[in-house]
Amino acid sequence: MKNSKIIDKKKLILGFFDILIINLAYFLALYFRFDMNFMAIPIDFLDAFETYAIFNTIITIAIYGLHKMYNMILEYASYKELINITQAVILSLVSHAVLMTIFVYRMPVSYFVFGFMIQYVLTVASRFIKKMMIHKSYKTDKKNRSYKRALIVGAGSAGQTLKKDIYNSNSGGKTSILVVGFIDDDPKKKNQYIDNSRIFGGRDMIKEVVEDEAINVILVAIPSVEEVEKREILRICNETGCEVKVLPGIYQLVSGKVTMSTMKDIQIEDLLGRDPVKIFSNETFDYLNDKVVLVTGGGGSIGSELCRQIAQYGPRLLIIFDIYENNAYEIEQELKRNNKDLNFITLIGSVRDYRRVEKVFDTYKPDIVFHAAAHKHVPLMEVSPVEAIKNNVRGTYNVALLSLIYDVQRFVLISTDKAVNPTSVMGATKRVCEKIIQGINDIRESKEYNNLAKVIVQDGDRNITINPKDLIEGKNPGTEFVAVRFGNVLGSNGSVIPLFKKQIAAGGPVTVTHPEIIRYFMTIKEAVKLVLQAGSMAHGGEIFVLDMGEPVKIDDLARQLIRLSGYQPDIDMPVVYTGLRPGEKLYEERLMDEEALTDTHIEGISVGRPLDFSRREFFGKLDKVINQENIDELDIIATINELITTFIGKDNSKGE
Repeated sequence: MKNSKIIDKKKLILGFFDILIINLAYFLALYFRFDMNFMAIPIDFLDAFETYAIFNTIITIAIYGLHKMYNMILEYASYKELINITQAVILSLVSHAVLMTIFVYRMPVSYFVFGFMIQYVLTVASRFIKKMMIHKSYKTDKKNRSYKRALIVGAGSAGQTLKKDIYNSNSGGKTSILVVGFIDDDPKKKNQYIDNSRIFGGRDMIKEVVEDEAINVILVAIPSVEEVEKREILRICNETGCEVKVLPGIYQLVSGKVTMSTMKDIQIEDLLGRDPVKIFSNETFDYLNDKVVLVTGGGGSIGSELCRQIAQYGPRLLIIFDIYENNAYEIEQELKRNNKDLNFITLIGSVRDYRRVEKVFDTYKPDIVFHAAAHKHVPLMEVSPVEAIKNNVRGTYNVALLSLIYDVQRFVLISTDKAVNPTSVMGATKRVCEKIIQGINDIRESKEYNNLAKVIVQDGDRNITINPKDLIEGKNPGTEFVAVRFGNVLGSNGSVIPLFKKQIAAGGPVTVTHPEIIRYFMTIKEAVKLVLQAGSMAHGGEIFVLDMGEPVKIDDLARQLIRLSGYQPDIDMPVVYTGLRPGEKLYEERLMDEEALTDTHIEGISVGRPLDFSRREFFGKLDKVINQENIDELDIIATINELITTFIGKDNSKGE
């Protein structure tokens, strides 16, 4: 209401000045026509002027209104507004000349010529004077403030609106940005001007303009451009060493919210050279809709994104299970804010605790289980290998076994490419997990439940041995067990990207373990979309492998982030190599030699052929891993070496 009053007040003031201008213009026209001698003006001319004045004023104000001259934002007045003013004043002149001549009196031609000229000049001045004053103060202020020199990529609606917002923000002291000019690939726009800012040319001119004009920041305002084109432009911008900000998407243009506040720092995923995965399939909807879905590790990076996306498919109940209460609380509050109709519950507990997990299954009877709970940090798990084994191996076996006992429809294990020929304890434990779910799936099909490892649980002062055969035999469960294997995800808790950003914000140095280390990357959202899709395709026993594109050199990634932050690597911001950490590989592999990949009907998802191994022997050795509370580190590592013969770390050089 307050804003509307301000707007109405501005219109009234502008209308008042227009009334003065309209009448003053034609009075001065008479005055100038007769050599600026008022007494020389014939009385008939003065009478005619007075007679028609009120009609001329009403008609002209109406014409101005039709041309939206009272809806202009004076701070942003530009060429378009000037055209509107010109058209309106010309139309006012024509109506004045015709109606005055026909109904009032025949006036001299010079009266209309002088009147038009004076009315036009004064009307333009009334609309542009505020902008001129702002511009003058802006130029004066520019001498006293340190302005960032900006180049806007995109001379369309978004770019023009952005420039206007910057101009207004500068005048209000909110920003200190000088828009030097524009870049646009449209050859017709080259060397044209937008509000005194030159359009230099296409993307091929970016580097040259940055150098010649001493550009500090590049603002990319091309929300509707194709992703391939956008990535190429961002790549060029990144190579300039300037700070780069980008308008997120077309929504801002459509909604009119193109401001500096909507500009975001360019994300490294924009430069990975791959189209984002976009999947919302009927298959996924059918197996998640109206189902009870359990997500273990639901507060973690992958687990929380699983919860967000599962919520879109309308589950009957979503169960978030996590040992870390802070993580669980955060995703709980987010889902409450964003998914008003979602039925969900947040439970705290450890997957190591068989009885706690059993209680969850017995109470809620989940249909689908996504098992994302795991220790994932490679160097930390090298120092605490027993904890990795307890959490990853025992935890997975507990959840998988209970999924079989309670006849869950589908169990999906979140695995990692570090499970392939592992050099770390963490990778080795995840490979054990893959073999657990494949082994359980085979045993479910063969019904040889006696081959499953027993579970020992504490009941007060005594231990109780749970024999899966006693709980499963005769039930004929149909649970389908699958694993989804992928590499690093951008933005996860263990990702290098957040670390690099923190190091840059702190002034450096940026630390890279090795100049040649490479990794596969995808966004968390992409990975989870493919996990959900893979889950819908499962028949049991598969290891789905996600296509993550070409691997990325971590050193290149770090240097890109430095440039995007407005610094030069090794000049403004040092890059320091710290050496490979314990258990770390130079490069990861997506599959072992024996795992031939088979394509699926979904692009980005392949299936690795399961490797043959003795289920009886595997689960017999697994018993030693999951049922020893006070585990000797050397003994348990030796057992892991026996279970995963491709484990190259921890004194094992054999091949599987």
